[in-house]
Amino acid sequence: MNKLQHMLLHRINKSGMPSISMRLRLFLFLLVLVLTMISGIIVILLVSGIFTAGLSESSQIIKSELEHSSQEISNQFGQLSLQAVEFSEELSKQFEDTLNHMNLTIDKLSTNPDKLEELISEVYDLTYYSLEKADCSGAFIILNTTVNPALSNAEFSRAGLYLKNMEPNIISSSAPNMTVLRGFPSIGRENTIGLHAQWSMEFDITEADYYTIPQKEALHNRRLSMSRLYYWSDPLILPDTSEEVMLCSVPILDSSHNLYGVCGFEVSAMLFKLSHMPYNHTFSRMFCMLSPLQEDMVDINRSLFAGSYSVKDLVEEVTSLKVVPDGKSFTTYGIENKNIYLGYHSTIQLYPNDSPYADETWVSAVLVPKDDIVNSITRVNLILASLLTLLFTLGIIISIVFSNKYLKPISEGIEIIKSTAPGNAPKTNVQEIDDLINFLSIYKNELNRKVEEDKYQLTVLEQFAEKTKILSPAERSVFNLYVQGLNAKEIADRMFLSINTIKTHNKRIYSKLNVASREELLLYINMLKEIGRDLS
Repeated sequence: MNKLQHMLLHRINKSGMPSISMRLRLFLFLLVLVLTMISGIIVILLVSGIFTAGLSESSQIIKSELEHSSQEISNQFGQLSLQAVEFSEELSKQFEDTLNHMNLTIDKLSTNPDKLEELISEVYDLTYYSLEKADCSGAFIILNTTVNPALSNAEFSRAGLYLKNMEPNIISSSAPNMTVLRGFPSIGRENTIGLHAQWSMEFDITEADYYTIPQKEALHNRRLSMSRLYYWSDPLILPDTSEEVMLCSVPILDSSHNLYGVCGFEVSAMLFKLSHMPYNHTFSRMFCMLSPLQEDMVDINRSLFAGSYSVKDLVEEVTSLKVVPDGKSFTTYGIENKNIYLGYHSTIQLYPNDSPYADETWVSAVLVPKDDIVNSITRVNLILASLLTLLFTLGIIISIVFSNKYLKPISEGIEIIKSTAPGNAPKTNVQEIDDLINFLSIYKNELNRKVEEDKYQLTVLEQFAEKTKILSPAERSVFNLYVQGLNAKEIADRMFLSINTIKTHNKRIYSKLNVASREELLLYINMLKEIGRDLS
């Protein structure tokens, strides 16, 4: 066991625990300071909601995107509704004038295919320019007639015209990419536009709500104006086509309220996607949707989607989403903890209040998969935790460096004091250490002086003790009684002697011990007792 271990063991035995160095004390103090500061920062972050900022920030992002998309969708569909009504009104007037000029009615056109082709050709320009100025992907006219009523499927076949803009999102008014999807091929040739790859002569109305519902309501609500009779279909795929579309249909009525058919505009799924795709980069799988809302269910199959990927692949496992408002944060959309999405929705008013379809509720919704939001918040909190850990590590490093640097001159000063006489120690330029060295130098000088004095006193006392050996037995007996603390009278009584005899012994004792008085004698006796010298 070395000397350091002996010293440590001695300290433990003496105080019950090992002493702590100044360096360790300062390090622990700085460490506690760092921990207190970090704890304060954490408390502030908790109180201010920074740890949940990812949640509120995500909520704000989605709300902002919803506000933007809802406004855009409302503007687009509202404007298209007005334009479809104007288109119907102009078509109605033009058809009525042309049929009056031909002296025909709409039901007689099926036996006059040339007149039917002429009638549709005359409204080509109106259809083309209506499509060109509208924010849509197609314009259509479906008449209550067919070219050949003798065909087997003539009951569900209707003549008309369907122009499609293949690039509706590109502003190119000088040369739009128009094609004929339905109608007489001669119309395309005469106007130098091609036939669509999925072209057919007539419309198949086997399951065409966009055709039957507006006309039915027009017959039942004869007092309603055209602006109350337009109808938005559910997203659908037209027979013999592949693209999903949503149609705005308006009845075509003459001044006598005779029905010619329907007309309107198309919003394709691609146009909707390109027009309303979220542009926020925080959530790559954020998407916007236009959907009918029935009670608390959103029907996926009756919705248009806009996202930077195939949204239907994401929601293909479900046909509807249950809407569960939180009240504090996100609205939840999902079925039985499956395909859970978080987001918000707002109502889109497709129809005026007095429309026959006013009870239909459509909403614009912006949703994000729940896992994406959770991952985003976790990522933010991990960054915060990493920064706090880095701050704590830097605090420890700074504490170590600072404690070492701060105590280095103190340690060096102490080593100087331990290895050098205080009077010869050099200046350390640390005021406290230099003051300590000066104090120790003065203290050591004073200690040396006292030691010299003590040595002198010890010499005198030793000489006094030696002289007591030359006392006679009688004198020694008197001296011993003085050592016991008795006075002259008490000694005389104890020894049965007269006081004068005792005084004579005192004179001889004083002379032999070289003291001048009884008080000086007692002083020497007491000093010898203090140093533990036995005088008996």
